[in-house]
Amino acid sequence: MIRRTLSASLLAALFTATPALAEEATIGRPIEASSLHNGRLDMVVYYVPADGGLLEVTATFAPKGGGDPQRVVMGLADRDSVAFSMPGYRGSLYAFSRSGEKVTVSTEADKHPRADALPD
Repeated sequence: MIRRTLSASLLAALFTATPALAEEATIGRPIEASSLHNGRLDMVVYYVPADGGLLEVTATFAPKGGGDPQRVVMGLADRDSVAFSMPGYRGSLYAFSRSGEKVTVSTEADKHPRADALPD
């Protein structure tokens, strides 16, 4: 009886949760580019070494439906991380983290289309 109740509870939780689509890429050396295509924006990202031991990470975001691309440039020190949404695309979260010479980039987009339609 407990097993049946637990299974029903787990199944109900799966159907009521707000699932998100996620994608991740790791860049291991300078100028090595990677791309992510989750949500309404496509993104290409790469890094180059910068002064003070920083890695200068450049990410270019292009709307899938056309329009002007947006670019973000940031310096990441070892063990830095940052997460943000792009203006006009609040339904997607972009995260960048550095560990040594590796930069990991991930995106998580809400599956519900109204999340991207929210005003900024």
